[in-house]
Amino acid sequence: MDALDLARWQFGITTVYHFIFVPLTIGLSPLVAIMQTIWYRTGNERWLRLTKFFGKLLLINFAIGVATGIVQEFQFGMAWSEYSRFVGDVFGAPLAMEALAAFFVESTFLGLWIFGWDKLPKKIHLACIWAVAIATNLSAYFILAANSWMQHPVGITYNFETGRAEMNDIGAVLTNPTVLAAFPHTITAALLTAGTFVAGIAAWWMVKKVRSGDAATARDVYRPAVILGLVAMLVGGAGVAISGDAQAKLMFDQQPAKMAAAEGLCESVDGASFSILAIGDLTNDCAGVKHLIEIPGLTSFLATGDFDSRVRGVDELQDYYAQWIRDWEEANGVAPTFDDDTRFYPNLAITYWSFRLMIGFGVGSAALSLAALWLLRKKGAVTDKPWFGTLGIAAIATPFLASSFGWIFTEMGRQPWVVAPNPNSSGVDGVWLLTARGVSVVTSPTTIWISLIGFTLLYGVLAVLWYRLMHRYAVEGVAASEKDPSPEARAAAGGDGSDDDSTLSFAY
Repeated sequence: MDALDLARWQFGITTVYHFIFVPLTIGLSPLVAIMQTIWYRTGNERWLRLTKFFGKLLLINFAIGVATGIVQEFQFGMAWSEYSRFVGDVFGAPLAMEALAAFFVESTFLGLWIFGWDKLPKKIHLACIWAVAIATNLSAYFILAANSWMQHPVGITYNFETGRAEMNDIGAVLTNPTVLAAFPHTITAALLTAGTFVAGIAAWWMVKKVRSGDAATARDVYRPAVILGLVAMLVGGAGVAISGDAQAKLMFDQQPAKMAAAEGLCESVDGASFSILAIGDLTNDCAGVKHLIEIPGLTSFLATGDFDSRVRGVDELQDYYAQWIRDWEEANGVAPTFDDDTRFYPNLAITYWSFRLMIGFGVGSAALSLAALWLLRKKGAVTDKPWFGTLGIAAIATPFLASSFGWIFTEMGRQPWVVAPNPNSSGVDGVWLLTARGVSVVTSPTTIWISLIGFTLLYGVLAVLWYRLMHRYAVEGVAASEKDPSPEARAAAGGDGSDDDSTLSFAY
């Protein structure tokens, strides 16, 4: 592989890996804040125990997320220096705001929250975790603003002398319609992820306690956590669906090739159906694709709100983009930036399946919340069914997978652009950059191979550490979150007080 392919693999691996931790931190921080708020207002000690229990898991996830996120910023300068030269005047601003404003507040107040349990007044200590939750979500906004600019360039002018995009309106960058649609989608997806995480672990513990004869703890401690998690799942799932519909319509206007690729649509058609399954040759020559189990008109509805509207296929869009860019370059005296072999639509197979897997895992997670709420609908209801606890743990993976596939769809669907053109919308004309032109020209394949292997191995080690730590403290239960627990308390949590507790399995 050449430097371009290796740089793309490296950034893809590190980004998707980092994004595993991001939704949980974004969603879990306000849930922990809610738990502590309930304890503050009611004085009920079970909510204090739950706050400390899930707060500890939040801290582990936060630490790993920070460690894995730093690497990406270095890659901009090392592996993607041409991209950094082109967008640095714009891209650096929201990233700096994220670091100086959001992350600074987040990390500062998280430290105060960790060490201030016995040193700060309860109200101030509670305010600290809410500051963390707000700053975490604000941090997500700034990052999404930077990414949304790559999807839809606004607030800039193109300098023909330097060949760079130069920002002239930070307000336009921060109020980009793309980020206004992406932010609620990301936040609600994070809430769905964190809700599933809380509900899954608490459900496993609820079943475990009932089966061990301690139904009181199951009812008084773990059931409220299950209900809180399920409600978060339901709210998050509804938010994802509503915001996702808005995003799809915006995507149709800003990146029509992504919408066509998401359906594997080769030919333009009125009243485009949504296929549950496609077979044939989903390669970039778009030949022999057959759609099976179709929902009539749904793709057109997702794109425009009209079941009969026209959706352009990738064949038409290929010619359209090539002609549009060629005309602009000739009119402005710009040297051609592409050749006759350049494809102006993404890999169909990856875009098609990542879109469906994103939807499938997200809908599956939200559906589980409805089923669980129905099962626990009676006041004080608990269950000793082993399948309920096992399903709760298994369900934790579904929103993580949905978020990862959603991120893959967003980024792979933008290809072959690292900064996408917007000929049909309110974006700035003449600002685009092919991914192939963004890679560093002085970085050798050998150098990227070394860093790629190094990062992959390091991230593999961090993944093992993350799992072992999360597993260890999750299986200790809420009693282990209190100060200096007695051996009896540790035994009640499912262990005997020895180090062997960390080897307990979630499975029955």
